[in-house]
Amino acid sequence: MSLTLLRTLCRHQPLLQQRQPVSFVSSCAGFAIRFQSTGSGGGTSKDGSNDKQSTKERLAVKYSRENVKRNVQGYVFSRFFDYVKNYDKVLEKKFPSAMHVYRVFLVGVRDFFNDMKKLVKITKIVYSHDNDLRCLTRKEIELYYQMPRDMKKVAPVLLISALPFANYVIFPLAYMYPRVLLTSHFWSIQQKVEFVQIDLRNRLVYNRRVFRCMQSKLDALKKNDDPSYKKFRYILGLLGSGLHPTAEEILDIKEVFQRPPFHLNSLASSHLKYLCRLHDVRAGILRRFRLSERAYIVHHMDMAIKREGGVHNMPIESLKHACFLRGLNATNLSAESMIEWLQEWVKVSLVVNEDSISLLLHLPILLTYNHPNNWILIH
Repeated sequence: MSLTLLRTLCRHQPLLQQRQPVSFVSSCAGFAIRFQSTGSGGGTSKDGSNDKQSTKERLAVKYSRENVKRNVQGYVFSRFFDYVKNYDKVLEKKFPSAMHVYRVFLVGVRDFFNDMKKLVKITKIVYSHDNDLRCLTRKEIELYYQMPRDMKKVAPVLLISALPFANYVIFPLAYMYPRVLLTSHFWSIQQKVEFVQIDLRNRLVYNRRVFRCMQSKLDALKKNDDPSYKKFRYILGLLGSGLHPTAEEILDIKEVFQRPPFHLNSLASSHLKYLCRLHDVRAGILRRFRLSERAYIVHHMDMAIKREGGVHNMPIESLKHACFLRGLNATNLSAESMIEWLQEWVKVSLVVNEDSISLLLHLPILLTYNHPNNWILIH
């Protein structure tokens, strides 16, 4: 059957080749006849025919296959571009929870990376000034102290998320436990307030234990005939009765913390442990060094506050952060109350030196032990 069809096609092929010129000539003849008839029209001018011809040419160009194709492609691309540009809104409408998590991590990583770049610059400045923090501002010192801790905390989450398909597990898990697995860069405003209060409450639990350790050393001062024994007993009596000593009264017993049993090198192991918990220091066998480092950082923060014009020049958020860092619950405190308390703290901190660093470590007890805002958190 296929051979028969093939022979038939071969027989008809010469005929097809002969017919093609005829059709071409006839078509050309017809075109010439139509052209002559239109050109010899009685009521049509030559200019009018040219205008009609130019109009037809413009329409032919406008509706040509290439032009139509180009316009369709442009329309489709513009619509697709608008869709992609607003695709985050589409996802947010269809998957609101997933997009919320995505935005939290997007903003958090950006802020975290910016603080890392600031830390690198600050570290270079400190090293170029022989590790002297007096060349830094208050904000730079706070970042210099806090950012290394944040980097250690969030590093496991970021490293695990880099593994294939691990981000589908670690991101929801970190979002469920942000206080444990993430830093303040990834927290909302409400979470920041809540988590700071939780951290401070965990620290304030050890206030009473540190105070008991201070009371237990009172007999040692009496046996050594310490000249500051009566003043120190008076201050402990104030704390026991629900009051606080003034900055001047605390400075009167500064020498007590420069010698045993209250010197940092003379404190008992249990006393050191409670101080570490009070200041949120995790040190292990390096407890004395970590505590002195913490006191050194806070001391230079206080010096920076003094250099920058004093406590009253600090914004509200900075006042709250400074109070929380030093052991005072600043929630619902007025700006005047925070300024008054910080002024007392800075007044004592500025006269502390390397020998009396233990005084700065015990200052949260001396100034906040009976504060109503702290008692609200722990009772």
